[in-house]
Amino acid sequence: MELANHLILIGSGLILASIFAGTLSSRFGAPLLLVFLVLGMLAGEDGPGGIDFDDYEATYLVGSIALAVILFDGGLRTRWRDFRGVAAPAVILATVGVLVTAAITGTAARYLLGIGWLEGLLVGAIVASTDAAAVFLLLSARAMRLRERLGALLEAEAGLNDPMAVMLTVTCVSLILSTDAALSVDTAADVAGRFVLQIAGGLIVGVFGGYLLLTTLNGLNIASGLYPVLAAAGALLLFAGAQEIGASGFLAVYLAGLIVGNKRHKATLLINRFHDGLAWLCQIAMFLILGLLITPSSLIPVILPAVGIAAALVFIARPVATALSLAWFRYPLRETAFVSWVGLRGAVPIFLGTIPVLAGLENAETYFGVVYMVVMASLIVQGWSVGAVGRRLGVMLAPRPPQPPRVEIGLPTDTGRDMTAYSVQPRSLSVRRDLSRLPLPDGIDIVSVIRDGQMRTPAEVDRLAPGDDVILIAPPDRIPDLDRLFGARGPGLHDPENAGAFTFDGTTALGAIADAYDFWVPARRRALPVGDFIKRNLLRRPATGRRLHLTTVDLIVARIEDGRVAAVAIDLDPPTGRWWRRLDLAKVWVEARLGRTAEKDGE
Repeated sequence: MELANHLILIGSGLILASIFAGTLSSRFGAPLLLVFLVLGMLAGEDGPGGIDFDDYEATYLVGSIALAVILFDGGLRTRWRDFRGVAAPAVILATVGVLVTAAITGTAARYLLGIGWLEGLLVGAIVASTDAAAVFLLLSARAMRLRERLGALLEAEAGLNDPMAVMLTVTCVSLILSTDAALSVDTAADVAGRFVLQIAGGLIVGVFGGYLLLTTLNGLNIASGLYPVLAAAGALLLFAGAQEIGASGFLAVYLAGLIVGNKRHKATLLINRFHDGLAWLCQIAMFLILGLLITPSSLIPVILPAVGIAAALVFIARPVATALSLAWFRYPLRETAFVSWVGLRGAVPIFLGTIPVLAGLENAETYFGVVYMVVMASLIVQGWSVGAVGRRLGVMLAPRPPQPPRVEIGLPTDTGRDMTAYSVQPRSLSVRRDLSRLPLPDGIDIVSVIRDGQMRTPAEVDRLAPGDDVILIAPPDRIPDLDRLFGARGPGLHDPENAGAFTFDGTTALGAIADAYDFWVPARRRALPVGDFIKRNLLRRPATGRRLHLTTVDLIVARIEDGRVAAVAIDLDPPTGRWWRRLDLAKVWVEARLGRTAEKDGE
């Protein structure tokens, strides 16, 4: 009984300390996962905590469960349209990229550690994959906002590259332990067969299991608190089931999360909220136990070769693998460079490093220490500098404005819409117009307005005021639009996605937008796609962020694809007082007049 109480005390204390330490570390820009890892080391045998922990089997068990939950949560939050757009380059990065990274890093390990080629390749394979926990956490941070395609690529690669790393690691361990390490034809066929089973099996289990889990969630009528538990248990069942048959549980659970997260069901909000907290708990627990597992004094003999291997990985292997993988997909050089820099290593390599130890491989603990040092170096060098590198390369967008206070309530029936309540913020766009003229996207209805404790119908309110609570029915994918409408507008936000209250596809008819937001456009140009209109009337060549002024609003180039304006944002409260902004408006007026005259002459 005393031992149980002692373990509960230590475990809860470490988790609380991790949360507080992580909050403080954000002021210094330190990667959160590095903080959790270091805190685990401080609690370990060589630190003030003095906890003697060397149970690799328990670490493997905890790591498996934690990674399954983290990958499932990552799949829940990945939008299908973003995943579909980057699926091909992500798959190449997750297969060819991992193989190239393992080969180059393994070569460095072979010479720096003075070991055989197979042992070197084993070390390279263990550190070859990017870490899902590190990448998902990085991309969810508010200060780290990337263009959609780039963020989706990094997210998809992190979710897909574990099977290749696991297959390479297990294969190397098997070959080293075998009496005949020569790669015979039979051995090569066996490796190829296992790889096909890993990928194909993980794909089948993930897709089939994801739809089965989705059907179960929609078909059962149980207590609301049990739906998230059902989803978590189902994800772990898919992970373990895939692993049992030799398939990739990591791939299966990520795909299952992708399917469940992109299909509406009656427990969407409950499951998302639950898994957000559960994923955080798993990240903290996993990195704490990995920190406890290592004894810092044992790392001293391998510091120099480990730093050399980390340098080869970060500055040679990852850039070469990224360049080769993305060469066919026309990614700009700056985006390719950023993808290569965000090859963060974290829990997955340390987790894979336990496999040689559990297999009884000679010098396995030395390899584990090297892998640990490589992960530490990656988190320190790459994790600490990724924001600065992103800004230097020009791939980061400005931080989003603070999210306005809101409450979401999932409706019991699958209507495709949820109930959302906002507290109107000062300086928000919603207080600048009458309630009847608010630029609400299609599918959104205002249910009521609460003012001074009184609930009023929309017909009883002329204009919203700061502090009002507005209750709406809206599709979940429109929530970002509502955030921009009801949230406080900060000064100086000229990023196209921030400055524009709403964003439209470039093929949307100009007249439809003008009617929704009540601004003037030439009558003969109403049927023209907004992307073509802005390209025709800008005085300069269209580029992301450039504005076309139209009396009371600005149209902003939000995205360029293949030389065309693919997305346009609208700023309902544009900057004023700049005389040169009227030149675009004058060009629109002249072009409209000339176009009207030409059409009359043609008649």
